[in-house]
Amino acid sequence: MVYATADGTSRQCLRVGMVGGGRNAFIGAVHRLAMRLDDQIALVAGALSSDPENAAASAAEIGIAPERSYADYRAMAKAEAARADGIEAVVIVTPNHLHAPIATAFLEAGIDVICDKPLSTKLAEAEALVALTKAKQRRFVVTLNNTGYAMVRQAREMVAAGELGRIVSVHGAYIQDWLTKPIDAEGQKQAEWRTDPARAGQSAVLADIGVHAFNLASFVSGFEADAVSADLFTAVPGRRLDDNAHVLVRWTGGARGTILASQTSPGHYNDLSVRIYGEKAGLEWSGSRPEELRFSPYGEETRTLVRGGHGSTAEARRVSRMPAAHPEGYIEAFANFYRDAADIIRAHREGGTADPARVAQVPDVVDGARGVKFVAAAVESNAAGGAWTAARFGG
Repeated sequence: MVYATADGTSRQCLRVGMVGGGRNAFIGAVHRLAMRLDDQIALVAGALSSDPENAAASAAEIGIAPERSYADYRAMAKAEAARADGIEAVVIVTPNHLHAPIATAFLEAGIDVICDKPLSTKLAEAEALVALTKAKQRRFVVTLNNTGYAMVRQAREMVAAGELGRIVSVHGAYIQDWLTKPIDAEGQKQAEWRTDPARAGQSAVLADIGVHAFNLASFVSGFEADAVSADLFTAVPGRRLDDNAHVLVRWTGGARGTILASQTSPGHYNDLSVRIYGEKAGLEWSGSRPEELRFSPYGEETRTLVRGGHGSTAEARRVSRMPAAHPEGYIEAFANFYRDAADIIRAHREGGTADPARVAQVPDVVDGARGVKFVAAAVESNAAGGAWTAARFGG
């Protein structure tokens, strides 16, 4: 059984449009599934493909009216901004190189943005998006959605409350195996664009999954990356971009740690994890068992905290909605992201102020820019033979 946890308040759905995510695309359908769980978001428009025929067919399949299906995102931004019932936010689920120009077009039209990661492929673009979002006084969130897991939020609260003491080390990892073979060279669509420098950016593995590991480690610890020393490499001969990355990190506050990302590790379908160790205790969380959080006070027996069980924080309980170990549990985190993002955008558009605690749980354009800075610094460090490279955004 899957159930929503909306608060029961009668409210109008947030009207959104989507750019990308048409037929045969991967991530668009995941976004649509997540945003439906609470019935707080209505998808009413889309530029689902740059091919007009595919855009129209894709829109028809998911119930978007023909007059609100567009083959060009610029036309969509202009037309929707002019409608009395136009979209209030756009969801961007295209290849990486299109994120910045699409987001810019909608921000200029006065429309809030929900953008897939990474924020952009170039640091200058990320900086420009941060500045434009501020200038236009819009809301811009980035789907670094793993912050939506209940026990991830509990871990963040435990660290902030000092239960680990002074933090010594912070480690994030994201390990997969789907690129172990050269499926990109064989024409597999998702692999082909993700390993193309023109569309993926300077790094494949860091832009695709490394930013998730980095953001998760930063979110739970509360730290930013001061500097990195990186070793990026390509395990599959002939591949145009890296598929593995080992990054040493110097975190703010003096902690040290690592970010590991691999897409050529057999036996790991989708293994995301974070480990944080302090003077008093350690915390470990893994997406393979997202309902659990391992807490290890020094000199005491390790305890496994279970979502919804004894010791769960109020925030962890608020965002728990699926049975433990549900095979589609990742949708819970994505749905939590969308529910909170909708509340934040709605409050802003209505002239109010969203709960600051809620806002802090949802990665925004600055968090997205931090991820871009991390990728750029790692690429620069790798090119310099692993030399320590400044990685703090804005610093």
